[in-house]
Amino acid sequence: MEMVLDILSWVFLLAGGAFCLIGGLGMLRMPDVYTRLHAVSVIETLGMGGIILGLILQAGFTLVAAKLIIIAALILLTAPVATHALAQAALHAGILPKLDHDKTGGHIAGEDESSNS
Repeated sequence: MEMVLDILSWVFLLAGGAFCLIGGLGMLRMPDVYTRLHAVSVIETLGMGGIILGLILQAGFTLVAAKLIIIAALILLTAPVATHALAQAALHAGILPKLDHDKTGGHIAGEDESSNS
């Protein structure tokens, strides 16, 4: 049984590490702030989730596992809020998303047509 837990733990650790690498590559390759924020959210949720789940399996039912669960909960609660705040700050600073086909003519939802010109 211990061998199965070790294998499962390493699967989660490697998967979490792979998502962190993919998200880091996405941060470098994406063209604008908004798509980079999407890459960061992959790191925050899938990467962190896989790594912490693998660490919990390694730790067993101990105080360390409880601390890891608390850390995961805090990250899962605060990371989306921080990502949303960064996206809103970029939008209010006038940084528009790069789009292949802008069907709105540069119009942002919630604003009137005259404020965008």
